[in-house]
Amino acid sequence: MSPSPIYPQPPQPPPQRSGLLTALVAGAVIALVAANIYLYVQIDHVRTDVAKVREDLMNQVSNLRDMSSVTATTHKAHLDTLKQELQSAREQASSQARSLSSQAKQEATARAEQLAKQIQDEEAKVQQRVSTEISEVKSTAAAANTKIADVNAEVGGVKTKQSQIDTDLQKTIADLRTARGDLGVQSGLIATNATELSALKRLGERNIFDFKLGKTKDRQKVGDVQLLLKKTDPKKNKFTIEVMADDKITEKKDKNINEPVQFYTSKARQPYELVVNSVGKDQIVGYLATPKEQATR
Repeated sequence: MSPSPIYPQPPQPPPQRSGLLTALVAGAVIALVAANIYLYVQIDHVRTDVAKVREDLMNQVSNLRDMSSVTATTHKAHLDTLKQELQSAREQASSQARSLSSQAKQEATARAEQLAKQIQDEEAKVQQRVSTEISEVKSTAAAANTKIADVNAEVGGVKTKQSQIDTDLQKTIADLRTARGDLGVQSGLIATNATELSALKRLGERNIFDFKLGKTKDRQKVGDVQLLLKKTDPKKNKFTIEVMADDKITEKKDKNINEPVQFYTSKARQPYELVVNSVGKDQIVGYLATPKEQATR
């Protein structure tokens, strides 16, 4: 025994236009505030990274300076000792020149020359070490500056991307429109393509359920209702669909593409809206929009 058809509920008076515009503005403001909060969090993270890079750089430079200072002090003490030994050897050679034999003189001279050569080598090592440390400091500073520049570029990229997202969202929201549904009730904002549907979801004014419905024997669950595609006419962009809600079946016959197909349930005061964006052979693609506020009618 087939279930008896349920006649549509009598039309309800359309909501005030000002209420719809207020809801739209509120949704857009909420979306923009959320986007700005995300941007501020990203920038705060980037600033923290920059501060850490600078702190690491200062620590490295300080460590290199300390190491250089210790090394220079050590080498200076060693050089002073060698110079004292050289001076002592020269004085000894000079004072004993007359009494020393030729062999002793040669040994004293050789010792003095050896100390002079050792001093020269030590000074060269100190100079090389200082040059190396200066080069390392410059290299570290250059790497840090490069990283800071990359971070700043990333900040700029985040700001540009966020600005583009805000611009695209505002443009898409402006493209959304309303229409009077098949029950005579003014609809909420409706989307006619994937981009507009994405913007509609971001507004968050209603629950959105995407669907791709084929012509089958069994009903398919979409949100908290069940749908059964009965017929499609791709040339005229028309379709016939059967809606089951609250265990009641309602047939929506010869409906148009992007037309808000409306029906009531016991869960909400406002009607549910089914919008089909594409009609193909034995297939429709669209979405179901349900009120956020669920209350007994």
